[in-house]
Amino acid sequence: MTGIDAPTHPFDTAIAVEYTEAHQLAGHTCPDYANMVGPFGGVTAAALLRAVERHPERLGDPLSLTVNYTGPIADGPFEITARPVRTNRTNQHWLLELMQDGAVAATATAVFGVRRDTWSDLELTMPSVPGPDEAVPQIFPDFIAWGRNYDLRFVAGAVPDIESSAGIPENPDSVSTLWLRDSPARPLDFAALTAMSDAFYPRVFLRRGRYLPAGTISLTVYFHATAEDLAAQGTEYLLGRARANRFGHGHFDQNAQLWGQDGTLLATSHQLVYFKG
Repeated sequence: MTGIDAPTHPFDTAIAVEYTEAHQLAGHTCPDYANMVGPFGGVTAAALLRAVERHPERLGDPLSLTVNYTGPIADGPFEITARPVRTNRTNQHWLLELMQDGAVAATATAVFGVRRDTWSDLELTMPSVPGPDEAVPQIFPDFIAWGRNYDLRFVAGAVPDIESSAGIPENPDSVSTLWLRDSPARPLDFAALTAMSDAFYPRVFLRRGRYLPAGTISLTVYFHATAEDLAAQGTEYLLGRARANRFGHGHFDQNAQLWGQDGTLLATSHQLVYFKG
């Protein structure tokens, strides 16, 4: 059938930003991607990335993105300021701010660039695990709305069952391995890859065997994939693995990798998380 536009995917609605002047964009939070407090941090990071992608001065594709969540983001409109601070021959550096009611709610830096053909090698090895058809889909509690927008199938380290959280034991490590993709399925792009890099629940939940107050303070995503790599993934599941390094004094860090089913390392991420308890 022709002449009829396909409905907008919920993810594209959630990260939609429009330029209102040279370096400023307007956006709005989306209830479909709500988290325990405020919006899902991955969709906020994706909106910041999309702000650069839409800029007419943008050079190349994303190489890295760091988002610092400086304060709570309320439901409603927000503004993003995106400014290129330096453009070199093959890379470009950006500063971004997300504001609500005159207060800064998030800051970010991004590096975009042109990828060149060079020597390459891969030292990480994709985990060998059963396929997504053999993994059980994760069902999130109602207060984690964003989880319903992903098909998450855990091979190991699933989210603790909130109904029995008082009685389940602590876990000896913080490793989760899972298959994931957008739900409904959506072709992979850099914005979606950004959000998926934050789709790993706080590692302290797994170690302690229960939900605790926790939230990301800072998230960095490194993009190893080219646009061609992403196009080759289509709507297939990605394989993700995340773990923490150290817990203490109210904070921990966790790192993650996202792989294509063909063994291509698409992105790695690192984040700092606060927790209570």
